[in-house]
Amino acid sequence: MQQDVKTRFPAPFLTRALKTAAALVLAAGLGWAGLPAAAQNLFAPAITVNDEVVTRYELEQRARFQAALRVPGDPLETAREELINDRLKLAVLKQAGIELSEEDVTAGMEELAGRANLSLNDFLTALQQQGVEPQTLRDFARVGLGWREYTRARFLSRARPTPEEIDRAMGASGTGSVQVLLSEFIVPINEQNAAQVEELVEQVARLKGYDSFSAAAAQYSAAATRNDGGRLPWMPLTKLPPQLQEIVLALKPGEISEPLPLQSAVALFQMRGVREVDGAAARYTAIEYAAYYVPGGRTPEALAAAQGVVDSVDTCDDFYGLAQGQDSSVLDVQSLPPSDIPRDIALELAKLDPGETSTALTRSNGQTLMVLMLCGRTADLGEGSSRETVANALTAQRMTSLTNSYLEQLRADARIDIK
Repeated sequence: MQQDVKTRFPAPFLTRALKTAAALVLAAGLGWAGLPAAAQNLFAPAITVNDEVVTRYELEQRARFQAALRVPGDPLETAREELINDRLKLAVLKQAGIELSEEDVTAGMEELAGRANLSLNDFLTALQQQGVEPQTLRDFARVGLGWREYTRARFLSRARPTPEEIDRAMGASGTGSVQVLLSEFIVPINEQNAAQVEELVEQVARLKGYDSFSAAAAQYSAAATRNDGGRLPWMPLTKLPPQLQEIVLALKPGEISEPLPLQSAVALFQMRGVREVDGAAARYTAIEYAAYYVPGGRTPEALAAAQGVVDSVDTCDDFYGLAQGQDSSVLDVQSLPPSDIPRDIALELAKLDPGETSTALTRSNGQTLMVLMLCGRTADLGEGSSRETVANALTAQRMTSLTNSYLEQLRADARIDIK
């Protein structure tokens, strides 16, 4: 059990909330009402799972932990569900003879703290300010690490995709390809509004359901898709920026991505559907685009000027005539590998066909409006460079599905008594 703990303790183990825990657990006044006043004996059984006891103290501690990390949902309800699952997992680990050393558990705790950008001592101190004892974090890490070790040993060989399945997911097999149906939520961010935007993004990331995400996009998103509740049409996976493909593949329908930093903006994506279609989807070695810059940001005057640019160009070559006599910085024409294109530009280009334009992006801290046109895409006729990325994402998806199904079976077979 002394091998690299980080490889056994991947990001899906950690809730999204932990990534902002450094600020959240240090904030005053979070407050949590806890168990009902009648529950005075904290060491009395709160739940039994196959005769294994969860005490009221454990339940309260886990609920405080959930509340401190701002995990979505009612802290008491989510804590109850997690502790039931923990007892089932511990029984499986005991039967399998899996025991973690104290060094392993401490290393896991340190990684959890590190993902909140804190040392372990600072993380424990911050949690204790919310009434969470160190043993609660230790128990959380111990079960999570052990369960990850067990499920990898049991399911990993079944979860790994075949070369043919990777080809199909990449659209390289000639017989089929993957398309995704996404909704987007994009908001500008700068030094002045950073705190408000981070709070808004955190709230939207915790939303449940398609309608609530679309309502938030319609109200707050700066993307052109806000008029349609953030909904994007079906698009080949290979059209998305390479940095986004693995993230998207790991999402389940209804799930919302981690906040993704863009140039002067933050984005969230919600998965609405995945489908396989006949015919291979092209992959690209280079994408050519033109960016024409209009001063004034998103002021009415700048937007009107940008619309005038859009109306006067049909191809990327037209921009050269438009920029003639102006400073060379007004026009930027690039042909780059997809992985080298800035993420926000790559995302906008994914929505465009050659000759189409977008005025969704800005530069210079929002003071300059970008008129973006897709000039063309150069198809990759050889082996794609992201097989490992796609294979890892497919493996993670299948591991999640296999593990969740196994845990659901354990629950169905268990005797669970909630006091």
